[in-house]
Amino acid sequence: MSEVTMTDYIGGVFSIGGSLPVGRLGYGAMQITGPGIWGPPRDREAAKAVLRRAVELGVTLIDTADSYGPYVSEELIREALHPYPQGLVIATKAGLVRTGPGVWVPVGRPAYLRQEAEMSLRRLGVERLDLFQLHRVDPEVPLAEQLGVLAELQSEGKADRIGLSEVSVELLREAQSYATIDTVQNLYNVGNRQSESVLQFCESAGIGFIPWFPIQTGELAQGKGVLGEVAREVGATPAQVALAWLLAKSPVMLPIPGTSSVAHVEENVAAAKITLTADQMARLDALAS
Repeated sequence: MSEVTMTDYIGGVFSIGGSLPVGRLGYGAMQITGPGIWGPPRDREAAKAVLRRAVELGVTLIDTADSYGPYVSEELIREALHPYPQGLVIATKAGLVRTGPGVWVPVGRPAYLRQEAEMSLRRLGVERLDLFQLHRVDPEVPLAEQLGVLAELQSEGKADRIGLSEVSVELLREAQSYATIDTVQNLYNVGNRQSESVLQFCESAGIGFIPWFPIQTGELAQGKGVLGEVAREVGATPAQVALAWLLAKSPVMLPIPGTSSVAHVEENVAAAKITLTADQMARLDALAS
């Protein structure tokens, strides 16, 4: 595994909305909660150690959500990192209600989204959310109303940038008529390219693309087939190759691998140092054919 060292911007830099710079390889803070993304972690201090180590290694983008726990992930971030170091960007989300482990229900009523934004401000201990994302579009509420309240929060200075999650190109185009969309967070990894058209749209528009499930919660780490072959060729782990492929795929790509292990944080960050050849990229590209 490559040696982990502090860098100014891990994986290079991308400016969200043209003015909010982040390292392109971030950290997703979903897995620091309890089983089923429900309740507190088994070891609260260990969870906070993971967050601190990520920042020590140079991670400048941490992605969370009110629904992780619910609320637990945001609370842990504040406990571990507040007052936040200069340059650290914390992205959060609202729009999914939790009624139990593994249960996620879209709720996009404007009053609810505003309430959750206000509570996220309090839990994170900030006056403005760096990036506030609509976690899911609620099909029961007009998109104009859902984006309208996010735009209001932005105009009030409570949200700096606005993002969406799990949207099509068509929905993204519509959303742009109601608010400035600076990021999109969709399922995407070396084995699943169902959002390829969305990635291409984001690239053409300069919108940050945050691929969730970047290593399929460890599935890709098993290293079967081509992924394992390339990993052996470059002297890395399969998970590192999956992340390196994402970083090389597009300049707007912002992977946020999550883990509850300090060792895995170190491994993931080291993926930014891996350079893949054109042949290796082509072989990995073919995995989703």
